[in-house]
Amino acid sequence: MKQEKAYYHLPGLFEFYELYREFLPLFRAHREYFYDWCDIGSIYGAPADCVWGGGRAGFGEHDPKEVLALTREYGISARLTFSNSLLREEHLSDKKCNALCALFEQENLVQSGVIVHSELLLDYLKTHYPQLYFVSSTTKVLTEFQQLRAETAREEFRYVVPDFRLNKAFGELDSMPQAQKDKVEFLCNECCWVGCRDRKRCYENVSRKNLGEACPDHICTAPGAEEGYRFSKAMENPGFIGIRDIQDVYMPMGFSNFKIEGRGLGSALVLEFLLYYMTKPEYQLHVREAIYLDNMLDLF
Repeated sequence: MKQEKAYYHLPGLFEFYELYREFLPLFRAHREYFYDWCDIGSIYGAPADCVWGGGRAGFGEHDPKEVLALTREYGISARLTFSNSLLREEHLSDKKCNALCALFEQENLVQSGVIVHSELLLDYLKTHYPQLYFVSSTTKVLTEFQQLRAETAREEFRYVVPDFRLNKAFGELDSMPQAQKDKVEFLCNECCWVGCRDRKRCYENVSRKNLGEACPDHICTAPGAEEGYRFSKAMENPGFIGIRDIQDVYMPMGFSNFKIEGRGLGSALVLEFLLYYMTKPEYQLHVREAIYLDNMLDLF
């Protein structure tokens, strides 16, 4: 069933508040600058020093109440990235993380969500914060199609983010029932080497950092890892999903949810993602000028 809209799930809820404070009014006031076939499904992130945090470590400083107020003003779902895979029972009582869930659960027209990995945390959140919805994290590294089918069949998850290496498994993806297709959220712009075998170990390393445990700063052995993230490099990745792919392949196949990574990157690069994925080429300069010049926003 062809989808009429693509929904982007954007990085940096806490990390890039200043960028979104300028971008969201522009997105509303000048909708003609942006593709009419796409919209913002959510913005995700976590404050620094959250023991439940995962995926990335050490980012996000902005005040949670202001963050939540911004997303609610524009009718956008806010998601907490609580995808630590190594949580133990004693971590569930963490005051900071519980306070964030209580705040985000407060009644609103747009429901907030939590991205989770740990089954222990999922069970705890279902009991204590039932008004939140749940997203199965890409940190589970679901690289087998049957894993994805099983995960999307679980009632507790509204969305499931598979490993980027399933992005082009078109035959299997097309065979999914529509109800499961509606849950799949593709990671579009991953830069990681497609042959990497350390991906799960890298995420576990981040989980240990967030728990305050000793661990190496860098364990990735993938070719070119020392270069860091490059969007140009991500575009050459076999799993990359570009705007033409979204329009011509995924939406006609019945998929509508697409995740943009970038919490650990700078605001300037995240702006490039917003320009590429959402902004018509003839208006990209208008958006750059509005963000950089009109608001004198330092994105570097």
